Amino acid sequence: MKILHILKREPSETERTIIDIHSKSNEITVFKLYSDDAFSYDDLLKKVAEHDKVFCW
Repeated sequence: MKILHILKREPSETERTIIDIHSKSNEITVFKLYSDDAFSYDDLLKKVAEHDKVFCW
């Protein structure tokens, strides 16, 4: 299963644990909205469409 985690800030310990658990048996992508790197809303929407589940933190 493909899982996308969208982060609006640095993940908490609980969030990191959940992401780690998901990564053991799934293909995961982490999309950081808070990073200094510019991001495209078009890229974000494409990623949402490509994944089976999306978690927003």
